[in-house]
Amino acid sequence: MADDLRLNLGALRSAMQLTLHTHHASRIWNGRTPSEGRPGIIGLNGFVTIASRMQRGAEQDDPYSDWWILRLEEKLTDTKARIQALREQVDQALACVPAELSLGENLNVQPVKLPLFVSSQLGFLAVYLLADFDNLARRVILAHHTALIDRHTMERWLNEGAHYLRSTFTLAQQYRFSGAARDDFASNNAVARTARERFGDLPQDVLEGTRRSRYAPPIVRRSALSGDPPTVPPVPLVEEEVDEGIDSGRPDRSSDDERPDSGTPSGVADSVP
Repeated sequence: MADDLRLNLGALRSAMQLTLHTHHASRIWNGRTPSEGRPGIIGLNGFVTIASRMQRGAEQDDPYSDWWILRLEEKLTDTKARIQALREQVDQALACVPAELSLGENLNVQPVKLPLFVSSQLGFLAVYLLADFDNLARRVILAHHTALIDRHTMERWLNEGAHYLRSTFTLAQQYRFSGAARDDFASNNAVARTARERFGDLPQDVLEGTRRSRYAPPIVRRSALSGDPPTVPPVPLVEEEVDEGIDSGRPDRSSDDERPDSGTPSGVADSVP
């Protein structure tokens, strides 16, 4: 009876949402759709979609997917360190406030609350970075409003932080599923040779599977005895465009042409492009 009950259990689910206070962060969440004369910019939505594809590819024993997960893990770690370095500079500026003056948190009176649908660890790491950047932007704007930094410094710090995140998301756009598995490389068949021609050679330890990201999923291989297919759904071989409008609850108040108040104190307009 106990075994029957366990088999009837469904999947675990947890409701999640992200709260953003600044338009700087909401623009990074959305990205920008391409238009005449302006290229598109991938947002967090697109990154999460690609990270999920990488995970499915790695589950199917695609060594190139494993290599991309390793690269993105390293890039996300580097971006986190760069955002933290900016945060330390802002903290130094805010530390100049006289002891007699108390500054509260710089919060938006109407923040955007976004439901999250993230199925990969790399996706969550990117969400944490966006939350860190939103916090950084609030503190930078507060430091400028209280005359602790000038406008040029505010714009430079905000632009640097946004650039770090966008460069991380843009790197992920280069990923493509190879369609090859490690067994193909072991036998050096046509599938492996085609993958090498398209994507180049891999580090030997990645190709052998001895070096994988700490966030890499378990590998689901075909059964050597039964020839059963993997239990995970196949990843398409076509190079699809990333859909920036996946289930995201994306905010509707953040175009690049808008210059509204980004959670600044009353009477201070955020006009940073």
